[in-house]
Amino acid sequence: MDITDIRIVKVDDQPFLKAYVSLTFDNELVVHNIRLVEVDGKIVLSMPNKKLRDGVYKDYVHPINNEFRDRITDEVISRYYNT
Repeated sequence: MDITDIRIVKVDDQPFLKAYVSLTFDNELVVHNIRLVEVDGKIVLSMPNKKLRDGVYKDYVHPINNEFRDRITDEVISRYYNT
């Protein structure tokens, strides 16, 4: 599965939230509401999630393996710093 489009909207007025990201895969599937957040001085991806009744947050879209997560993270963060 290839990333065919990355759209980043930077956020300036939030201390930890850096941007919202939409990723398109193979020109056929788009995932919105991925967030770039700063945690302990490092920028990381936060996948789309929702808060459950018990207060726990649950991702409803996420990579299945670390290799795919790393590939997505590398491409998005590279684009974030070059925009």
